[in-house]
Amino acid sequence: MTLNSVAARTPDGRGLFDNLTLAFGRERTAVVGRNGVGKTTLLRLVAGLSAPAEGALTRAGTVGWLAQAQTPADDETVADTLGVAAPLAVLRRVLAGDGSLDDMAEADWTLEERMQAALAEVGLAELALDRRTADLSGGEQTRLRLAGLKLAAPDLLVLDEPTNHLDIDARGMIADVVADWPGGVVLVSHDRALLRRVDRIVELSGLGARVHGGGWDLYVERRDAERAAAERDLEQAERAVGRVQRENQAAMERQARRDRAGKAARANSSDPKILLDAQAQRAEESGARGQRLAERKRQAVETELAEARERVEHVRHMALAMPSTGLPGGRTVLNLSDAVVTANDGRRLLGPLSLRLTGPERVAVVGPNGAGKTTLLKLIAGLTEPSAGAIERPVRAALLDQQAAMLKPDETLVEAWLRLNPLGTPNAARAALARFLFRNVQADRRVGELSGGERLRAALACVMTGTEPPQLLVLDEPTNHLDIDSVEAVEAALSGYDGALVVVSHDADFLANLGVDRTLVLKGGQLQPSTTP
Repeated sequence: MTLNSVAARTPDGRGLFDNLTLAFGRERTAVVGRNGVGKTTLLRLVAGLSAPAEGALTRAGTVGWLAQAQTPADDETVADTLGVAAPLAVLRRVLAGDGSLDDMAEADWTLEERMQAALAEVGLAELALDRRTADLSGGEQTRLRLAGLKLAAPDLLVLDEPTNHLDIDARGMIADVVADWPGGVVLVSHDRALLRRVDRIVELSGLGARVHGGGWDLYVERRDAERAAAERDLEQAERAVGRVQRENQAAMERQARRDRAGKAARANSSDPKILLDAQAQRAEESGARGQRLAERKRQAVETELAEARERVEHVRHMALAMPSTGLPGGRTVLNLSDAVVTANDGRRLLGPLSLRLTGPERVAVVGPNGAGKTTLLKLIAGLTEPSAGAIERPVRAALLDQQAAMLKPDETLVEAWLRLNPLGTPNAARAALARFLFRNVQADRRVGELSGGERLRAALACVMTGTEPPQLLVLDEPTNHLDIDSVEAVEAALSGYDGALVVVSHDADFLANLGVDRTLVLKGGQLQPSTTP
C-alpha cells in the first residue's frame, strides 16, 4: 500500500492532513496522534472505504478492515459475519447429496476445519453458527469479526481501536493476532501494551506524519527527549528576545545622547552651515542603519521564539490541575456489608459482597466482561441501591464513565458546570473551566461537539472545581475513546488527586501509572480475594 501526496478533509472542508506520502508493507504499523488529526480517516483511506481529496493510493494485494464499532443487521448470523454463509451452504448441499456439479467444483473441503480453528483462536470455539450476531456482546462481536478476517487472510489488516471494550484476556488475544499476522498490519490504538508489539509508529499531527522505528517504549523515549529539547529551545529563544530588547534599548539611549550632543555642538559651532548639515546627515544615516539592524535582530529572535513556541505546543503534555479534597487518611470512604443487587426480573447481578475503603485508597476492579463491574460502580456511586445488605457512603462521590454521561449533549460547558454546581456563578464557571483548558470561547462549546478526551476533561472540570469536590472518584473505563495524549493527561491529573479512587479499567499501563493500592477481581458478581496490582 502506497500513499502519494495524499490529502484529506472533513465534510465541512476542514483540512486534516496534506501532502502525505507513506508506504505500508509486511510490517506492523501503529498510527498515533491527538483526536481530530485524522487517524481514522487515514485508516479508511488505506482500507479503500474513502477516497482522498488529493493524491493517489496504490494497492497491491487484499485489505481487511476491522472497524471500531459496527452494528450488525437484525437477521445477521454468526456465519454471515464470518463471511462463510454462502460457501458453507454449498458444502452442506454437497455433503447431503443435493449438490450440483457447480457445487462440487466450488466446495471448500477445508472450510469447517479452518472456521473452527479461527473461532477457537479468538476464544469463541463453542459459538453456534446460526446465532444472531446482534445477541453477542460488543467484545464478542469484535472477536467474531477478527475470526472472519483470519479466514479471509488479507495481505494487509487494518484495525481501528481493536481493543476498545475488551477485557484483559481479549486484549492479549488481539495483541497475539497482531504479532503473528503473516502480512502487514496498520492499526490505531491507545492500548500501550498493543503498541509495544508493533514494528514502527507513525505520528500524525497538523505538521504531517513522522515515522518512528520500533514500538511504544522507544517512541516515548524519543518523544520525551524531543519535548525536553523543545523546552530548552524555548527558554533560549525567550532569553535571546530579552537580550536583544535590552541591547536595542541601550542603543536607542546611546543614539539619543549622541543626537542631543550633536544638536548642542551644532548650536555652539562656528563651522560653515554646509559642513554642519553634512555632519548631521551622516549622523542621521548612521542612526537609521542602527535602527534597521536592531529591527532585523528583533524580527529574527521573535521569529525563532514563535517557532520554538510552536514546537513546544506540538509536543507539550496537556496539564490539568486537580484541587484538593481534604480527605483525612483515616476517614471511612465506603462500607459495603453483604450487599446484593438484583435485576427487575429477580436475577442476581451482584453479591453478596463486602468492601471497605478508608482514606485516599486507590482500588482497581478488574474481571471479564459481564462480571458486574459497572453495576458495582453504580452501587458505590449511589446510582443504584442494594436489594439486600447495607451500604454506607459517608463522603461525596462522583461517577465518570467513558461517555461522561453526566453531561448533556445540547448544553454548553458553562451551562453544564452551573447545573452541576448550582451555587456557582457564570464567572466562577469560566474560571473553573479555564483551569481544565477550556478558555474564553471554548467554554461556550456544546457538549455534543466535544471529542471523547474533551468530554472527560469537561466532566472532571464540572465535578472537581465546585465548592465541595468529591472525595471519592469512581471511574468506569475512563480511557476508552481517548487519544494517548489525553490518557497521559488524565493519568497525570489523577496522580495528583488526593481523594479516594475506584477504577474499572482493562488498561494495565493506566492502572500502574495511577499507583493502585489494591486490585479487586470480580467474577460472576462475586469479589475474589484482593491482591496487589
